[in-house]
Amino acid sequence: MSGEADRMSTEEEIDAAKETAEKLKERKVSWAKLRRVDSLNLEAGRVSMIANHASKMGWRATLSLAFQSIGIVYGDIGTSPLYVYASTFTDQIKHKDDILGVLSLIIYTIVLIPMLKYVFIVLWANDNGNGGAFALYSLICRHIKVSLIPNQQPEDRELSNYKLETPSSQLKRAQKLKQKLENSHFARILLILLAIMGTSMVIGDGILTPSISVLSAVSGISTSLGQETVVGITIAILIVLFSVQRFGTDKVGASFAPIILTWFSFIGGIGLYNLFKYDIGVLRAFNPKYIFDYFKRNGKQGWISLGGVFLCITGSEAMFADLGHFNVRAIQISFSFITCPAILAAYSGQAAFLRKFPEKVGNTFYDSIPKPLYWPTFVVAVGAAIIASQAMISGAFSIISQALSLGCFPRVKVVHTSTKHHGQVYIPEVNYMFMIACIVVCAGFKTTEKISHAYGIAVVGDMMITTTLVSLIMLVIWKKSLWRVGLFFLVFGCAEFLYFSSQITKFTGGGYLPIVLATFLTTVMGIWHYVHKQRYMFELENKVSSEYLRELGDVQRLPGMALLYSELVQGIPPIFPHFLASVPSIHSVVVFVSIKTIPVSRVASEERFLFRQVEPREYRMFRCVVRHGYNDVLEDPVEFEKQLIQNLKGFIQQETLMLDDHLNETENPQDNNNKGRSSSTTNTRIIPSITTSSHDQHVSSRASSDNSIQPLGNKSSSTNFSAPPILQGAEEEMKFLEKAMEKGVVYMLGEAEVVAHPNSSILNKIVVNCAYSFLRKNFRQGENSMAIPHRRLLKVGMTYEI
Repeated sequence: MSGEADRMSTEEEIDAAKETAEKLKERKVSWAKLRRVDSLNLEAGRVSMIANHASKMGWRATLSLAFQSIGIVYGDIGTSPLYVYASTFTDQIKHKDDILGVLSLIIYTIVLIPMLKYVFIVLWANDNGNGGAFALYSLICRHIKVSLIPNQQPEDRELSNYKLETPSSQLKRAQKLKQKLENSHFARILLILLAIMGTSMVIGDGILTPSISVLSAVSGISTSLGQETVVGITIAILIVLFSVQRFGTDKVGASFAPIILTWFSFIGGIGLYNLFKYDIGVLRAFNPKYIFDYFKRNGKQGWISLGGVFLCITGSEAMFADLGHFNVRAIQISFSFITCPAILAAYSGQAAFLRKFPEKVGNTFYDSIPKPLYWPTFVVAVGAAIIASQAMISGAFSIISQALSLGCFPRVKVVHTSTKHHGQVYIPEVNYMFMIACIVVCAGFKTTEKISHAYGIAVVGDMMITTTLVSLIMLVIWKKSLWRVGLFFLVFGCAEFLYFSSQITKFTGGGYLPIVLATFLTTVMGIWHYVHKQRYMFELENKVSSEYLRELGDVQRLPGMALLYSELVQGIPPIFPHFLASVPSIHSVVVFVSIKTIPVSRVASEERFLFRQVEPREYRMFRCVVRHGYNDVLEDPVEFEKQLIQNLKGFIQQETLMLDDHLNETENPQDNNNKGRSSSTTNTRIIPSITTSSHDQHVSSRASSDNSIQPLGNKSSSTNFSAPPILQGAEEEMKFLEKAMEKGVVYMLGEAEVVAHPNSSILNKIVVNCAYSFLRKNFRQGENSMAIPHRRLLKVGMTYEI
């Protein structure tokens, strides 16, 4: 059976090779052009169209995700009825019609921003199913060359997830704006700064949401136990909440969804009960006339109260930030048919209650509950408030993961918690930082009112950044008309700026916290990205020239394979000469590996590897660019080695085929149209080999896989660059690669010490020598983030002056 299986596998490989050859011949591409092609798989056309998995998802799976999203996404916006009226009427209700004015503001705020903006517009600006500020930024970077790091390659546009449109003559406006953005260094910096600031706001929101949600729910027993006890209970609940994050969004969401669904049933049912019992006339608030009357009566005080009204939509940005955990249809279904009706009923019922008992505005939610339902509602409220924190925690994890992949966040451990949904991640270091920050906020502010002053600024700041980036996407990528883009930006931008202006009046009362926090995080992320970009530019400017490789003298070759890691994708990194200077020998096969993050969420496995052989060919050196999306998981080292070798063999096979065709076209031009010619029988390529003595054939793979690279004892067991023997054909070359693999794979990593250039400014020296150095020493190292096995790792230090 084993022999038959091997025979069938060989036949399949032969058929695949023939199919590849036929495709290449049909394309009639010149040899000069083919030599510039970096990947077998791009030419062979074997593309996995997994990018559209969300659009092809069945209704059963979509409804399942919609159910899960109730527990993850809507806890925050769903628990807002606990504190909105109390935060709006801080000085009691002066006129009963003010209740109608505030209810009208709440209704149209919910319809305008969560429903119209996020559910029906912003969710469609996703990056292959992923949301958040960095997803928007990566989407813009794919269509406009605004990335500060010049590592773009023409082959990236061939990826199935890239979804790039070919511009037409009718899109001159979009093209003109695109060129201006690409040529403006200020625009590039502004875009990355907006993405970083948006991420910082979401992180700040992820800290404040658990604090205000849990504290407001537990405050239902503050009259009997006292505020200090409430704060202590809140802190204990938060510790438990952050401790269960390691189980993953999938498991947490499935268990949380029934509780939030029960919560929506309670608040919706109680709201309808109060509406019919006290004053069904509050439904007049659907007339926007009451908004104008409210501002007319209250003037400046009415404008300041908008800060409290805005709290009714906190958590809206979670629908976009958490999109990578679900899909667009799931979010749209769950919000439109469950969340929105429930919270509108809750606010209407509370307004009806306040029309009869306006003096009870300080604790409206609990006072309006019918007595038989008080304790069941209290228990569910505490559970819902705990879950409300999950919305922004999950969103913060997703966005930090994106920022990390794009070089805008210090290295941290990212754990992918679901095999079914790639966007579901957990970050241990960030989780515990969140927990500590939440405890400090609760212990410091103590009351919901003080935390609400800080809460709104972080949310509205992120919303304003999202509006700006989506407007740019509508203009340049979606290519909408100017009046539509202007209408979107003006309507939502003006509404959010109005709320922001109201929130900023509470700066001294606690509003300073998210601003200080966002400034700190923006500074950290900005410093990290600045040095990351400068490091890449240093490698690009100091890359090894082709003349250096040709002038290499006698360098000892050892059996085995070396994978030299670098971020550089355009040439040989400057760390390579330092390896040769430190260890005057190199393995028989050398692959310069660059793990490059593409501005897409995922890269299909068939499209991941790009290869190019380094001249001179007899050196057996290759460049390999391993392309990952910002949601892709780095493979296990064993699996990675297997995939790399498999793709390298395919590259060699294709290159041999192309060289064979080229030589036949050169030597026998009259036979160019001979379709029956077999590539396997006319292969004339000469491929050098490295000979080894009988002693070398018995060197154990374990010995060659250790950290040290030791030169062989006798001269015949090594070879020089200058005089290699030869082998014939790609088959022998692939056998040689297998033997090198058997001898062991060694990982080489440059340990770059980044310092400021002596002639640089004082600010640059502070940023590089102090701030960046501190971050680098206190976060994960490169080999840990890339899962490189320590037993087979060789480091060589080098100083980068930037």
